[in-house]
Amino acid sequence: MSYVEKLEELLTTSVIPDIKDRLDEIFEEIADNKEATEDAKEEIEELREFKADLEDVLEDIKSGDIDEDEAKELVEDILSARKGEDEEDFGFVEED
Repeated sequence: MSYVEKLEELLTTSVIPDIKDRLDEIFEEIADNKEATEDAKEEIEELREFKADLEDVLEDIKSGDIDEDEAKELVEDILSARKGEDEEDFGFVEED
């Protein structure tokens, strides 16, 4: 399996669904408390932005705009973060 295929698989079967699950958990907490804390609002915004970035990566994969080296780096970042080795944002850089 190529790194591009591995990246697509990781994003579609693991990372994006995990983000969706976390968002659901936050919304349930908000519904239970009838109010969203500032921390919850910030986490929702961060997760939505991160999910959008990952969906952009999927679009790049589908259009062939990600090469093996870039995919390998992203796969390694994802796997490393999953192990809790670092606090990286999977190689994404905040845009101003």
